[in-house]
Amino acid sequence: MNSDNISENPLKQERYDKAYLRMATEWAKLSHCTRKQVGAIIVKDNIIIADGFNGTPSGFENCCETDQGDTHWYVLHAEANAILKLARSNNRGTNSTLYITLSPCRDCSKLVLQAGIKRVVYMNGYKDTTGIDFLTKAGIDVLQIENPFD
Repeated sequence: MNSDNISENPLKQERYDKAYLRMATEWAKLSHCTRKQVGAIIVKDNIIIADGFNGTPSGFENCCETDQGDTHWYVLHAEANAILKLARSNNRGTNSTLYITLSPCRDCSKLVLQAGIKRVVYMNGYKDTTGIDFLTKAGIDVLQIENPFD
């Protein structure tokens, strides 16, 4: 799948996985959300084909939470933003890898599956594991790397 067979070399694959997770961490810093900042990178054949972070839809004020600290219902998750960006491009998610700083929720997991993403690498686990359980059941390779800065 990868043009230089990174997946055939576990040490090289781990090095790349950590590097892309570090990039997703930087991308998360672009989020205007105060409660939680999440970043996502989609990679195919060693090329970043889409990226995203959690935030409000285009044209909305960049305020993700109410005065009470609750997240607005219309805030888009990082992986959803990346997949939507992918849909607007000439790229396809088939056989790609999603690198994300927080594991996907159950709703975003459906988008990941439908986008053709075959691998998900994440840092932190979301409080509800339904999304990860769904992806694993669907045959998607899921890997957690808690500290990509090692």
